Amino acid sequence: MWGAWWVWGAAAVVLAIGEVILPSFVLLGFAIGAAVIALILLVGGPLAVWLAGNLAVLLLVFAVVSLLAWLALRRWVGVYRNQVKTFDRDINEN
Repeated sequence: MWGAWWVWGAAAVVLAIGEVILPSFVLLGFAIGAAVIALILLVGGPLAVWLAGNLAVLLLVFAVVSLLAWLALRRWVGVYRNQVKTFDRDINEN
């Protein structure tokens, strides 16, 4: 079951929908990781055969791709240094 591309594709869709419900860019990284695994398994080739045959390696590749996707999202979309706005004056003071 873990070697089927549609399982990873469905997981990617569910995680992407979860990201819409809980916007934090954490689930989107996992969704991208699952989508990459689904794409690898769909395209086929020796890498797909090797991944489908070994669950531990499949989950390790999923975890690494998800981490890289999360780091990329944090870099491009996340909060930057000194981005927090501070106020020197209270608007209620006259």
